[in-house]
Amino acid sequence: MLDATLNVFRAVGEETRLRIMALLFRGELTVSELTQILGQSQPRVSRHLKILADAGLVERYREGSWMFYRAARSAAEPAGAVRHLLESLAASEDRVVARDRDRFTQSREARARIAAAYFEKNARDWNEVRRLHLPESDIEARMRDMIGPQKAALFVDLGTGTGRMLELFADLYEQGVGFDVSRDMLAIARANLERAGVAHAQVRYGDLFSAPIENGAADLVCLHQVLHYLAEPDAAVREAARLLKPGGRLLIADFAPHELEFLREAHAHRRLGFSDDEVKSWRREAGLDLLAADTLAPLSGEKQKLTVKLWLCGTPESVRRLKSRAA
Repeated sequence: MLDATLNVFRAVGEETRLRIMALLFRGELTVSELTQILGQSQPRVSRHLKILADAGLVERYREGSWMFYRAARSAAEPAGAVRHLLESLAASEDRVVARDRDRFTQSREARARIAAAYFEKNARDWNEVRRLHLPESDIEARMRDMIGPQKAALFVDLGTGTGRMLELFADLYEQGVGFDVSRDMLAIARANLERAGVAHAQVRYGDLFSAPIENGAADLVCLHQVLHYLAEPDAAVREAARLLKPGGRLLIADFAPHELEFLREAHAHRRLGFSDDEVKSWRREAGLDLLAADTLAPLSGEKQKLTVKLWLCGTPESVRRLKSRAA
């Protein structure tokens, strides 16, 4: 116990490693992003990260050619003994830490601009781009089956894109609203909804991380092919959970882990899919239970080998209702 405790304090007892921990408490980062923020070489930053990981303060995972790092979420003692200190440091007004925090924000904004530029460039042929990856009709049919006939008073689509989810589920909600940060996408979504005769839904300019909707207002929330663009997909799941009323449900559709690296450069994907375990950790942190899950693999012989995953999550009240109906 004493040796482990000393190892933790040795790990954080250095300026650069303290700065790294302060940054990672704000969100996950790649080595490249950390080198840009800290203004240090990649070998040096990698060496510091290894020390922090060995001490149990940092989690790391490889995804294709990228390595992601984040502060350990459930660090056991003794690592937990310094967690409060590190969280305080992350929020401090120390000059160096504040400068790092500003650069962290700039890094996030730069990533968001890349994604937004991609969306705007491809807004008018977005449906064509999606068809390059997976058979939408099969996935949409399974999504409807998973949700079932239960009608929602309020349906919220976070990262609505072309508004397809608002159109797909139009008969399953009384009022729908979609949010997106691409005005080009919103223009197409409005045109699509008008053409489809969906008068009880609207789309608005808005950040999916802070949707202008009160807590516990939505019966159904959707995150459709959104998470792989985000630097903090777990935060998007938490925001979706915030919107849900007791008995509310969250439908997530995204890719299973894959190795198509070109999607990062060509299509602004930050993440190459998600595992069941990763989504499980997010929903648990958000206080959600798993109601159903499905895996839709590509047809044999398809050029793009992308598997789509569906996760239907709900508040504890959703689970109780499900069990009651089953009984």
